[in-house]
Amino acid sequence: MDLLHSNGVLIIQHLQRDYRAYQDLLNFMSHVGDPRNIFSIYFPLWFQLNQVVGTKMIWVAVIGDWFNLIFKWILFGHRPYWWVQETMIYPNQSSPCLEQFPITCETGPGSPSGHAMGSSCVWYVMVTAALSYTVRWKDKSAVTLHRLTWSFLWSIFWIIQISVCISRVFIATHFPHQVVLGVFAGILVAEAFEHTPAIQTASLRMYIKTNLFLFIFALGFYLVLKLLDIDLLWSVPKAKKWCANPDWINIDTTPFAGLVRNLGALFGLGLGINSEMFITSCKGKNSCKKSFRILCIAASLATLQLYNFIKIPTHTEYLFYILSFCKSAAMPLTVVALVPYCVHSMMRTTEKKLN
Repeated sequence: MDLLHSNGVLIIQHLQRDYRAYQDLLNFMSHVGDPRNIFSIYFPLWFQLNQVVGTKMIWVAVIGDWFNLIFKWILFGHRPYWWVQETMIYPNQSSPCLEQFPITCETGPGSPSGHAMGSSCVWYVMVTAALSYTVRWKDKSAVTLHRLTWSFLWSIFWIIQISVCISRVFIATHFPHQVVLGVFAGILVAEAFEHTPAIQTASLRMYIKTNLFLFIFALGFYLVLKLLDIDLLWSVPKAKKWCANPDWINIDTTPFAGLVRNLGALFGLGLGINSEMFITSCKGKNSCKKSFRILCIAASLATLQLYNFIKIPTHTEYLFYILSFCKSAAMPLTVVALVPYCVHSMMRTTEKKLN
């Protein structure tokens, strides 16, 4: 692994030295790959356009991030910004100098990359969903157009994935092999859900059972290894020790923070889809109207941006996890039930006045 890591450090140095002019773009692409964008941007757009795709997107994101957590605990992957400070392979303490950025100091293990995995799985869902519309075209010219669309969309897919991977390596938060592993792991998870139609008809009980299984398995795995004197939070002290600026350390990047955030999102989706508000609004006559969908998209995106202003206190760890779960559950619940119900009520009131 030392050879793999040392070669990775050379690539990071090359990127930071020769591509500094693209720093803003690379930092932006790192934000594009942030798994939290799935819940605040991609999901609100797709759920109103196609509820099947939107539902699948949340499941893929949550299960993919859960597997990412388990893989990270198993693989014990180091991050470049602390590995260069602790490795003994460099003689006379001449460790390479890697520049750090405000988004460098993530506290969880590094392999596989969560950003790369989250980005690849959600973009895989979006691309396959878009192509499913064109595959129905039958005439000759339409087949040609489908092939061109196929080439274009998959080109966009790989451009985005490569850009996200390069950005994560550039900021020294991942080694190259970690982002490559993340991309292909994300694709595998997304492809698996292409063949799992049962999620579209899952009851609230099924959502709760899935949440409990994911939480109990992860917690049990953590406790069992802790009994064996294996600390799965070994990466947090390293991040705090070697981060260039203590203010860049964020509890939101710890392993359990991601787990709680994703379980909250899945619970919120289940609660919303099985609510009377969803049945009344999204299954009613207004749901087929373009105006209804456009209003829902606009209102959902605007409302979710307001959630960013809600700052969860971090002084008490358990309180942070509870409030993070509630906030994450509220986001899909807002998109699936609250916003559509309000738009539906507004349109119904308007129609009554016109009549």
